[in-house]
Amino acid sequence: MTDQIILAAILIPCLIVAIVFHEVSHGWSALLLGDPTAQEARRLSLNPLRHVDPVGTVLLPGSMALIGGPVFGWAKPVPVNKWRLNNPRFGMMAVAAAGPASNFVMAGIAAVVLGLLARNLDPASVSVPMQWTVTGIDYFILINIFLAFFNLLPIPPFDGSHIVEGLLPPSAARAYAKLRPAGMLLLVGVIAVSWFFPELGVIENVVWPPVDWLRGIFLSLAEMIAGA
Repeated sequence: MTDQIILAAILIPCLIVAIVFHEVSHGWSALLLGDPTAQEARRLSLNPLRHVDPVGTVLLPGSMALIGGPVFGWAKPVPVNKWRLNNPRFGMMAVAAAGPASNFVMAGIAAVVLGLLARNLDPASVSVPMQWTVTGIDYFILINIFLAFFNLLPIPPFDGSHIVEGLLPPSAARAYAKLRPAGMLLLVGVIAVSWFFPELGVIENVVWPPVDWLRGIFLSLAEMIAGA
């Protein structure tokens, strides 16, 4: 139980940082493309208190970490007004892509840090705090990859749905946009099944294989830096 508590204490801050940068990236990209809604709502801050959803950012991921389930969560969405963007169609695609892109960037930075740490570590005398530090960085990479990939799924209201909507012809995009309420129900259903039946591995079986493949790429970067 002690190890699980320590793990939860590592995972929750990692998740908060990943989610906050994800949401702020949406807001900043919207501002650059003409929509100051997030700025007006004071949501361009890195202060987690402005983005944290008590259930989605703390309670759910913390509970899942303690019971050994898949750790995921969400924050309060940064407000974006499509019609204030200079080019609403392209703008929404770019704003949606900015969040996952920020997670991939953070995973890359974490991989570099992990590689630099490994270059200066003696495997025969690694302290327990350092072991947990390396574990935390590894999980930070994993969490960012998971958030990026999960949000790129073309299911409303994920970021991937906005990208697909922008790529579709206008008539098809309007029909696709009407699926948003059904997408929310699907999301709630996935969360419920993952919560009550973690042994089914719903998220792991759908998202884990490509996430694990991407994680291998970032860890290869860390190994390359460690051996440089």
